[in-house]
Amino acid sequence: MAGKISNSNDDEYSSISEINVTPFVDVVLVLLVIFMVTAPMLVREQMNVNLPKAKSGEKSASEALPIVIDKDGKVLFEGKPIAMDAIEGQIKLAVAKNPAAQAIISADTESKHGDVVRVLDIVKQAGITHFAIQIEKK
Repeated sequence: MAGKISNSNDDEYSSISEINVTPFVDVVLVLLVIFMVTAPMLVREQMNVNLPKAKSGEKSASEALPIVIDKDGKVLFEGKPIAMDAIEGQIKLAVAKNPAAQAIISADTESKHGDVVRVLDIVKQAGITHFAIQIEKK
């Protein structure tokens, strides 16, 4: 609401004692829009991965362990770079916390088949029985 304005001559020099909230709400809404626009830019993956495309595909489980393989063979586990040898230990820790966890493997279209197979083998040896390969729908 706006400030209170009096029409009487006695209150000609009296101060406005109510707070004008409208400008505050406008500023808060503008900040909200700015954060909504910039938040997706801050959460982007660290590696640029071109996923293969397929016409069929299903949504994955919410208890997912994301593993990303780029075209150079570099691997990310849960968004953090990791050596190929250290993946198994990290997956075993995650399986200990949640035995129903599912691995989601995202491999670049130009990544080596051997790298993908090696990660699949590590995932199975670590105790993951359910895994998925991420694709983009056509």
